[in-house]
Amino acid sequence: MTFRRTHSRQTAAAKADISFGTGARLDADPRLPSQRRQPRERRRPDPLEPYWDSEIVPLLEATPGLRPVTLLGEMRRRHLEFSVDLRRTLERRVRLWQALRGPEREVIFRQEHPPGQQGLSDFTDATDLGVTIADVPLHHRLYHFCLAFSHWEHAHVVLGGESFVALAEGLQNALWALGGAPREHRSDSLSAAFRNLEPDTAEDLTRRYEALCAHYGMTPTRNNRGIAHENGSIEGPHGHLKRALQQALLLRGSGDFADLGAYRLFVDEVVGRANAERRKLLEIERSELQSLPRRRTDEFDEELVTVTRNSGFLLRHVFYSVPSRLSGHRLRVRLYDDRVECFLGGTLVLTRPRGRQPGGAHANRNGYVVDYRHVIHSLRRKPMALLNLVYRDHLFPREAFRRTWDLLTATQPARHACRTMVGLLALAHDRACEAELAAALQTILDAGDVPDLRLLQQRFTPSTMTVPDITVTTPTAIAYDALLSTPQAWVQP
Repeated sequence: MTFRRTHSRQTAAAKADISFGTGARLDADPRLPSQRRQPRERRRPDPLEPYWDSEIVPLLEATPGLRPVTLLGEMRRRHLEFSVDLRRTLERRVRLWQALRGPEREVIFRQEHPPGQQGLSDFTDATDLGVTIADVPLHHRLYHFCLAFSHWEHAHVVLGGESFVALAEGLQNALWALGGAPREHRSDSLSAAFRNLEPDTAEDLTRRYEALCAHYGMTPTRNNRGIAHENGSIEGPHGHLKRALQQALLLRGSGDFADLGAYRLFVDEVVGRANAERRKLLEIERSELQSLPRRRTDEFDEELVTVTRNSGFLLRHVFYSVPSRLSGHRLRVRLYDDRVECFLGGTLVLTRPRGRQPGGAHANRNGYVVDYRHVIHSLRRKPMALLNLVYRDHLFPREAFRRTWDLLTATQPARHACRTMVGLLALAHDRACEAELAAALQTILDAGDVPDLRLLQQRFTPSTMTVPDITVTTPTAIAYDALLSTPQAWVQP
């Protein structure tokens, strides 16, 4: 067509390397073949035509959220001839209707995150990772903190629920590991932390959360309840973190750890490897972070309890045993996520793992955190108290002791079984041989024998030794004159 402006049809066709007939056709209609193509007409009757305008569209206009599969079921209920094979056709037609005439959808606005501006916190359930501690399944969550600009992250293993204590401990661990604080801290609505609380208690926790952020100079913000994408900079990394942990567990070859500290170290190593790839962006963001205060703030709940004659106290539906010499005293207890610390005045007298109420907050049963060392002196005088002790199953320090109790009660009279079991616990306490005694009991049980208390006492009792008589002869004073007469014998060169 360019050559045709200055040349004849024959010359322009030759220069464009096309035939004269094609040139004549282009002169008659210069449109491209794709522009002259007519829309394809329907090749078969529309199967939805009898129902679309009269029934389906009114349903969609009345309730735009109806799914195509729901409409399919409704139409099959109304019309027996409506085929189930129309599902894909109905899905395409509903999707097209929603695009042309459906309601407006919520718009997600992508945001720019300046360095040092925002840090985000959230909890995620990690029980499905299949982690075990000494072959015991670990039901836990991960507190997850992330910077919006550099995506630097920190994870902290949480044993309880989404409480303020877990939030405060995890957040402060993250900030001190980071070495600075962002200007804004974004979290969800904290409904899980405040659920089932009285209004005054919830308001108190809100004030504590605001005070925590103020201590680090951060402005607390929250996303709207139920709108997860407003916290998208932390919701997305949840999946990445758990996938990285799952892959690291597969490479490790086992999800079992000796103790909780080993598992926490494992999580720190996985997160640290991911953060190493973000060091360049982190260097940019670190210069914009606020400096940390001189010290951390409180990350625990504090309550006063009275030790009863049961050699323990009940706190939040969990019974904790303490040394009996503390009976009658009032203790100030600090509750962390994974432990409780007991103070008598200003003196720390005891640290115990934090217990949880079985079955959750609405269960009627109490939990127990019991140490047999606290009550063994009284059990020696009253061994039959072990038979119906409410926390008996929690008293045994290891699985081998519990199996021994089951065997003794099944094969011996109750009085003899109680005396033997109390004797074994006393032996473990007196000789500090709990692990060794448990191993010996395990061997005896595996062999199908019944433990003999007397033989085990002989085995773990140290053998007596006779002290030799040593005669010390005191030299006379005149014997030192020989040394004084020869100075070279005692003067160093």
